[in-house]
Order: sequence, then C-alpha cells, then structure tokens
Amino acid sequence: MSLLNNLSKSLGFYILVAMILGVLTGVMMGEGAAVFEPLGAMFISLIKMLVVPLIVFSVIGGSAGVGATSSAGKVGGLTLFFFMIMTILAVSIALLFGELFKPGVGVNLSSLSSMFSNEYADRGGTPAFFDIILGMIPTNPIKAMVEGNILQILFFCIFLGFGISMLEESKRSPLIAGLNALTEAMIWMINKVMLIAPIGVFALMAESIGTYGFETLVLIMKLVVVYLFALALFNWGIYGLVVQFFTNLSLKEFFGGIKSAQIVAFSTASSMATVPVTMDAVENKFKINKSLASFIVPLGATINMNGNAIYYALTAVFFAQFYGIELTWAHYGAIILTSTIGSIGQAGVPGPTLLVVAVLMSAGIPIEGLPILYALDRIFDMTRTAVNITGDALCAAVVEKYTQGEKSLA
Repeated sequence: MSLLNNLSKSLGFYILVAMILGVLTGVMMGEGAAVFEPLGAMFISLIKMLVVPLIVFSVIGGSAGVGATSSAGKVGGLTLFFFMIMTILAVSIALLFGELFKPGVGVNLSSLSSMFSNEYADRGGTPAFFDIILGMIPTNPIKAMVEGNILQILFFCIFLGFGISMLEESKRSPLIAGLNALTEAMIWMINKVMLIAPIGVFALMAESIGTYGFETLVLIMKLVVVYLFALALFNWGIYGLVVQFFTNLSLKEFFGGIKSAQIVAFSTASSMATVPVTMDAVENKFKINKSLASFIVPLGATINMNGNAIYYALTAVFFAQFYGIELTWAHYGAIILTSTIGSIGQAGVPGPTLLVVAVLMSAGIPIEGLPILYALDRIFDMTRTAVNITGDALCAAVVEKYTQGEKSLA
C-alpha cells in the first residue's frame, strides 16, 4: 500500500492546484466554462463505474472475515450503534450552531428571488422509516447491482459474507482469499482513475464557478462560515474526544494517519473513491484487523454520513430563518429524525438535494429557495465528505478497541 500512500500525498498537491486553477478559469470564462463539463462528467463516471464492484468484493470479504469470529454480532452492533450516535450528535450540533449564529437572519430575500424554483415542489413527502428498511432488502440482487442501489447491495453482500463465514475452513479460506484479491484489483483500478483526478476536479470547479459565480457565495457567506465552523468542531472536537477516550490511538496518530484520506475525500467529494486510501490508513497506520477494515470502511462510506447530517439540519435552520419561520420543538424533532434517517439512507438516493427537500418538508419549511445552494454545492460536498470518511476510520478504531483479541478464523 506504500504506492497508494505516495499517490495520495502527491495527488493532494496537484488536486489543490487544479481546484485553484478551476476557480480562476470559472471566474474568467463565466458561463463559457461549461465547455469543461464533459471532462468532469467523465471523471465522475469512472469513479461510479468502480463503486459497485468495490463494495461487492470488499464487503463480502470483510463480512466473511468478521463473521468467522466469535464477536461477529458485537462488531456489527457496535458499528451500527456508533454510526447512529455520531449522526444524532452531528444533527444536534448543526441545530445548536444554527440557533446560536443564525445564518439565515439578515439575508436579502429579494436579491436571491430570481434563483427560486418550484422544481422540487411535487417530489412527495419524507420517506417513512420502515419504507427505508423495506427498501434495503433486494428482491433481485443482480437488479440492485445493475441499478446501483447501494443499500440493497450492502444488505445482500453482508448476508452473503456471513453465509460464507459459516462454511468449513477448507471452503471458506479460498473464497475469502479470492475476494481479497479482487478487492486489491479494484484498488489498483481506482489508483489509475485517481491519476486523472486533477483534470476532473479542475473541470468540475471551473464549470460550477462559471455557471453560478461568486455572487451567491457572497450573499450567503454567513451560512458557509457557520457550516465550516460546525464541521471543524465536529471533526476535531467530537472526533478528537472519541479518539482520546474510546480508541487505542493518540490524537497525533489518528489525525496524522487519516490526513491523506481527508485530502483525497476533500478533492474528489466521493467517499467511495476514498475507500482505498481510508482502508490503507486504517490497516497500515492504525494497525487494525483487515477483516474489520474491509467490513466497516465500505459500510461507513455508504451509510455513515455525519457531514451530510450537519448539512441537512443546518440548511433547514437557515431556510427557516430565511423565511422568518419560528422553529418549535416539534420542528426540531422532525429535523433531527429526518436528517438522521436521511443521512443513513443517502446511498439509495441520487444526490443530496432530494434529502434536503425531505428535511425541509418534514418541518414545513418552503423549498422554493433551494437552488441558491447550487453554487456552493461543490464546497459543501468536498468538506462534508472529508468529515464523513474520518468518521468511518474512527469507527474502525473504536470497534477494534472493544473487540480486541478477536481475530478472523479465515
């Protein structure tokens, strides 16, 4: 994995340069920067091409390895408990920051009205909790893979992995070895795709800035600052406390080890594209069992979205203040519930925008002003992705501490 580590370090510099050049190009070319859109789309398509196979091979292999231990149930339970608690904490911090700093107060409504849209007005209400649970179970696993339904793929792969773990060792070991080899092959492919990441990031930034410009950024700068402040507190404050009291790592070891993965996550805005780098940090820098890493990291990259939870809750408060709506405890309850379920169910929904709609609608907040966030979507996406993958690595470290001594039988 040393090659992967060196790649991520060198890529970090080139991608940051590409981002700066993309912003400058977007400012200079304006809407003409849309000419770069195909390059950005190609990069994103290449990443998406590898997502499903990577999940299938790594999660089946990881589940098979974890399932072959005496603490399989404890690992799964701790992982899901950690994900849920951290998501609820993330939403709570977002609501607290929204009420303390009031990012939506004082925004000139008329200056943004030209960007309003009814595009999402007929998209329906918030999905019920049991609808999400039912939607996780595939009637046809192959169809789920073809359609890229990540939650259904995860359900099937984890189930199959535990099934493999129940086989006798002579049958189980070669299957797990083969799955691990296929995972390594997928990592090699992702490494090659990441070589063109600077080009893709340049194109995405240029097209985004060229289309929307800096005007919107200036008008809602307070939201951006509060959002980044909340993410920073959660990343270094909450995560830091968990590292200090619930892992075997020091703060320096954890944040130093996860730095490369954070750079890749920030640059690509893709948790799945960052999985190989995150797994490298978890296995080689944190010295965590490979089966645990292969089980927790891909699972977390799919359903553990603390950064997204902060985004959903904070934007809900922003728009409530934007429209002069006084939020009650009932509103807060709806926002907490929908943001938590929405961040977990993110993988089954094409993009975060519809989930923001669900959160707003659950609290009775108008959604017509949602397009004003489009210009900032790249900034929001990059920063929340870096926080998301940090939580995945932290979960692996926590679970490792409380299941120490339980090694895979594979």
